[in-house]
Amino acid sequence: MSARSGKVRVARLTDLAALGELSRLAQNDGQSTRSLGLPVSGPPIGMFSLFRLPLGAFSPHDLLYVFDDGGRLSGLVRVERESHRDDWTIVELDAIGHAEAGDIRFRLVQHLLRDGARRGAVRFHVACADADGNVELFMQAGFARFGEEIVLSRPAEDELPEPWSDDEAGGHRIRPAVAIDALALSRLHAAATPQPIQRLEALRLADWERQGTAWRVPRSSLAPILRFADVEAYVQESPDGGKDGTLLDGFVQVGVAKEDQPHYLKVIARPGVDSSDLVRYGLGVIAARTHREGGHRHDHGVMAPVRTYEHPVDRVLEDHGFSAIATVTLLMKETLVRVAEPALVPAVR
Repeated sequence: MSARSGKVRVARLTDLAALGELSRLAQNDGQSTRSLGLPVSGPPIGMFSLFRLPLGAFSPHDLLYVFDDGGRLSGLVRVERESHRDDWTIVELDAIGHAEAGDIRFRLVQHLLRDGARRGAVRFHVACADADGNVELFMQAGFARFGEEIVLSRPAEDELPEPWSDDEAGGHRIRPAVAIDALALSRLHAAATPQPIQRLEALRLADWERQGTAWRVPRSSLAPILRFADVEAYVQESPDGGKDGTLLDGFVQVGVAKEDQPHYLKVIARPGVDSSDLVRYGLGVIAARTHREGGHRHDHGVMAPVRTYEHPVDRVLEDHGFSAIATVTLLMKETLVRVAEPALVPAVR
């Protein structure tokens, strides 16, 4: 097999069996395979096992490309196209072949970038382990490395805390997020996020208004898990009304898995604010959904991504039974050209 002799094409329904086998093979520890895999201690947790989505559940705006070498599939790339923004997220990139796997993956990424540019994609996102040449591949394709996330996991064997009543939640100033919280959420995110990353991700007020299953802000490396989840969002109001104008002390996004996936917790806290109440409340929400009759199961524990600049949220999570299992690199490529300062220019005929 030669990477030069094959071609990249859109996946077909008849590829289903081969795609499943290819994804399975690409998640092993063999030297002849490459994936976006997460490095962990003990039994490996592959990126595919976290991000797997049956073809039948694909949304109309998802895309899947394969590398076809004479009828044999030796590579695949899956991308999610966000319905409300021109952002594309690579959630799987697999290839097999001793010497050709790297070349196959590079060709898949290049094809994706060309096709995305034709379809009007503004940003391409990817999260990957810094292993098997992953980061080097994307940087060679023009991606910029802008951050890292610590992936923490809470075992399913650990009992979840009892959920709080509405009165208890109110006593800790925690309530469900609503659309009119968009401005306050944007200010909270700005207070907790370095300005260069704010400019790169360019979240808008409209993005914060769309809290729920169909939308995922803030962005994280594990957000595709939410495709399997009932998503709820809660905010913690500032007791002093927010002296700096933030109005909110924190935000927690809870994804309760419906499929063979872990549950999900994402916490944002204003600098200097203890996020323990939000973490405790989020775990209680998961307990309430999994303990009720006919509710979801808790077989795969809870996953929580924390960006390195969001410390000490990771320490609070560890106090509630989480432990770090991996560090994931975040990369992004923009197709638009940024200007340093907006300015008027002479009109031309």
